[in-house]
Amino acid sequence: VQLQASGGGLVQAGGSLRLSCAASGLTFSRFALGWFRQAPGKEREFVAVISWIGDSTYYANSVKGRFTISRDNAKTTLYLQMNSVEPEDTAVYYCAASTYGSGPRDARRYGHWGQGTQVTVSS
Repeated sequence: VQLQASGGGLVQAGGSLRLSCAASGLTFSRFALGWFRQAPGKEREFVAVISWIGDSTYYANSVKGRFTISRDNAKTTLYLQMNSVEPEDTAVYYCAASTYGSGPRDARRYGHWGQGTQVTVSS
């Protein structure tokens, strides 16, 4: 199983960025998919999750209304559209896959993780 996150970079506050996570080696449509992030000196935290068929999403309060998670099962790719970004969004962003189809928020329920992509928001 391989999850390859990409799309990170440097963006100004108020700008937008779209992260992608290309998956291989798993039956993509049978996994719920999530995004987590970890800022320097902080613990990894939940950002967003989408159910295995994409009919249900859930967001952390800190990103609700600004970020949108989506998936393309045909392309086996997960996305995170980040709008109105803030300096507090600066972190390494990780994609992850879980066999809990409804989409858990607990990182311990994810068995597969990508390598992370750095997002830096300048003020």
